Amino acid sequence: MRIRTPRTAAAVAASTALLTLSACGAADMTKQSSPYANAAGAKTVTLSVQSWVGAQADVAVAKRILEKELGYRVDTVQIDEVPAWDALSQGRVDAIMEDWGHPEQEQRYVKDKKTIVPGGDVGVTGHIGWYVPTYFAKKHPDVTDWKNLNKYAKDFRTPESGGKGQLMDGSPSYVTNDKALVKNLGLDYKVVFAGSEAAQITQIEQFAKQKKPFLTYWYKPQWLFEKVPMTEVRLPAYKEGCDADPAAIKCAYPHTPLQKYLNADFAENGGKAAEFLKRFHWSEADQNEVSLLIADRKMSPEDAAEKWITANEPKWKAWLPR
Repeated sequence: MRIRTPRTAAAVAASTALLTLSACGAADMTKQSSPYANAAGAKTVTLSVQSWVGAQADVAVAKRILEKELGYRVDTVQIDEVPAWDALSQGRVDAIMEDWGHPEQEQRYVKDKKTIVPGGDVGVTGHIGWYVPTYFAKKHPDVTDWKNLNKYAKDFRTPESGGKGQLMDGSPSYVTNDKALVKNLGLDYKVVFAGSEAAQITQIEQFAKQKKPFLTYWYKPQWLFEKVPMTEVRLPAYKEGCDADPAAIKCAYPHTPLQKYLNADFAENGGKAAEFLKRFHWSEADQNEVSLLIADRKMSPEDAAEKWITANEPKWKAWLPR
């Protein structure tokens, strides 16, 4: 299964606060540890922060509760998906709060080396797909069938896509199936990278403000659907194994229950922090609520988490160790 995994060992920046959408660094996390690591007598936890806002919402809420309710000192580190697994295996970070599926890493670290253990479902099911704005789909209902996309390629042209239709992707550090899909399905489109999730959101909002047509790689859960309604284009149905050969893919992305993973030693010896992270489980609506506050309302992750925590005490109290 190939979801939003990065092509390269990407940027990492250590921070004592949750990093913002635009933050990035240049260090190799596999050679770096939390500034709190091994501090004598300290109750510390280090959480990996992924670059999309949904994962940042997970970490912000978990961090706030660990600090305020359980008395831990929490460090957060922004790190791309595959390097995060390496760091987790080595104990450089204690937990990944949202993983979209990495079979190779699961085999290596969970099944073979046993240095990482599953931490349970986040409570959210992720799905990647191609989307058009609903205002365009209402005018052209057949655009939602991939077989008709070439008919509308001229509508989706941009200066960046040349004479082809544009399929907008986010960060070039994400490995998607889109280039292979465009080629294998015989589509007259060019994949154009916006540069990041934040840049992609900005572009989508600009298109929507002008009521322009666009075709974009996007994913659920994501708060942007509340501001810009989008309709999914039906790609050939996903079947188990249809994405086994990245070069030959001709099928849609799967629906993936998002998972947490813990360093094996931390899972066994991390006390109340490890138990709490295993019990952390919320809904798509909860995640979107916090994500919207961070990305759209421009609240700090800490303030967004505090707002949600104040309004949802019965939910998060159920996550506390018994």
